[in-house]
Amino acid sequence: MLKTILRARTLMAAMVMALPALAFDADAPIVLPRGDQVFEPLNPMIAMAGAWGNRGEGAHGTFGTFEPNFTTPLHTHSGAYHGVVIEGTMTNPFAGEANPPEMEAGSYWYVPANAVHATACVSNTPCRFYFHADKAFDFVTHE
Repeated sequence: MLKTILRARTLMAAMVMALPALAFDADAPIVLPRGDQVFEPLNPMIAMAGAWGNRGEGAHGTFGTFEPNFTTPLHTHSGAYHGVVIEGTMTNPFAGEANPPEMEAGSYWYVPANAVHATACVSNTPCRFYFHADKAFDFVTHE
């Protein structure tokens, strides 16, 4: 139990770490090729790269990767977010949901603020996704 609590606290602290803001100018075009995305490892299973904004301070767009067969603990975020699977197969089970639909590349999901859920890479290959939100990203475990 203590190991689970410590792992969850480490995950939470890493996921909300503030990064330098990536300036966004609605009047200026932006191109961010895949090879130019800089992924920050948050722990051995998760890495994130900013597309725009600062996930630790406010509105943002963020790329994420999960290692194969990885599931986060049940958790909430104080702000809603939208996600899109880019590679791999993911699920996003909400509390009490026994058989969440599998989402392959091109799938979309939405999590309302404070909805208890997990996010998982259920494929044998890494999962890559994009998510965006109007509020800073936080992560509160519910195990």
